Amino acid sequence: MSNTVHDENIALFLDSLTSLHTVDDVRKLIEDVCTPQEIRTIAQRLAVAKLLREERVYADITKITGASTATISRVRRSMEQSRGGYDLALSSKIVR
Repeated sequence: MSNTVHDENIALFLDSLTSLHTVDDVRKLIEDVCTPQEIRTIAQRLAVAKLLREERVYADITKITGASTATISRVRRSMEQSRGGYDLALSSKIVR
């Protein structure tokens, strides 16, 4: 399987997500295709990104999210090299 975001399988997944109209519909799809641990991992990364945007220190982020400093560093690096996905998600009105 290709590692590119343009892979047909990834395109199908992304198209499926964007075709859904409600948070409940997205939740249903995510719960069907992801394991509970995968969902927790993605959610934790978003929480870490939110706290990094708030300029919280690693110790606070670890305490709040349970993320390791390695995970926090990975998220920070991803945000720095980002295509803007974290910013788009965290700017959404549904992110509290």
